[in-house]
Amino acid sequence: MQVCLLLFVCPLAMSSLICITCDKVDHNNKCMDLKVCDDTDRYCYTKYFGSGSGEYHKELISKGCSADCPEVGIDIGVMAFSMKCCENSFCNTSGAVNVKTSSLLLLVGTLASVFYIIGANL
Repeated sequence: MQVCLLLFVCPLAMSSLICITCDKVDHNNKCMDLKVCDDTDRYCYTKYFGSGSGEYHKELISKGCSADCPEVGIDIGVMAFSMKCCENSFCNTSGAVNVKTSSLLLLVGTLASVFYIIGANL
């Protein structure tokens, strides 16, 4: 009975998109679950959100299946968000993809703001 079930399920899984899934975890190695996506899903995605810097830095990673998948990448120094998409099974293995918060950008932005305020008050 189990062999018959296995022979039926395996070809189904092989023809469907399979993505790594997790929801708002703080490290990529916590994304270990696999999901056979719905027939309407064409993409595997990885969402990354990061904020703060130093010891106050926080990262959240989510992965899964999606029918549509707009790629986004925003980095404003103290916060970053990105969404990367791919179309093959097991393709969303990467972690905190291309966009991460930049401590240098945060420092430059803060210094520019301080100098602007000081200059305006003179």
